Amino acid sequence: MRVSELAKKGGVTAEAVRHYTRLGLIQAERDPKNSYQLYDQTALQRLNFIRQASDLGFSLKQIEEIFQQSDSGDSPCPMVRDLLERKVPETKLKIAQLQAHLVKMEDALAAWESMPNGAPDGHSICCLIEGWEDAK
Repeated sequence: MRVSELAKKGGVTAEAVRHYTRLGLIQAERDPKNSYQLYDQTALQRLNFIRQASDLGFSLKQIEEIFQQSDSGDSPCPMVRDLLERKVPETKLKIAQLQAHLVKMEDALAAWESMPNGAPDGHSICCLIEGWEDAK
């Protein structure tokens, strides 16, 4: 398979395939006739794994570590469990932070409803942002 075919089958962009190849996450052979990169079923399997692991929140560095363990014949499953067990509370914290941020944004919008638009006067850039906490 060439880059575009692998990308299509793997549900990613051709640039993603090239990026994963540069990182060594997937390998390609060079076609001696035209120097195109050619990928096999193993590359497709690894590409699908990268996509699935990314969907679960694993970084490319972590995926590389998973591949290294698997390629050396060791089961990466214990490491994967440990990583995900750490990611769950981290993600919950991020969600809580985003929810608090959303409340702040909604409060600002509510406060801005009663505030007029202002023109920059040399002392103010945007009166909405500069005065929204005062308007609460």
